[in-house]
Amino acid sequence: MDLQKKEMLRIFDSEKSRYGHRPLYEEIVREARLREMAGVKVMRGLLSCGHDLLLMNSKAIEFGSPLPVVIEIIDHAEKHDTSLPVLERMVRD
Repeated sequence: MDLQKKEMLRIFDSEKSRYGHRPLYEEIVREARLREMAGVKVMRGLLSCGHDLLLMNSKAIEFGSPLPVVIEIIDHAEKHDTSLPVLERMVRD
């Protein structure tokens, strides 16, 4: 097995975030695939608390509140460095 040192870039966001007309997390995955990153994963959060100290949990779905998402992108540091300017334009907050 070929083990290589890779790094993970983690983005915390919300389901409701958009990039154009599509969910931001879908566009980030699309961009990672276009750049042939080693891996990308999107996970929905069950419970979170951000800088605004508001508690978000899966029970909020009943009231239509969006859940938090975590997007993880895996690859070599050099490849992350080239993709960061694009991601910074996509992720506004």
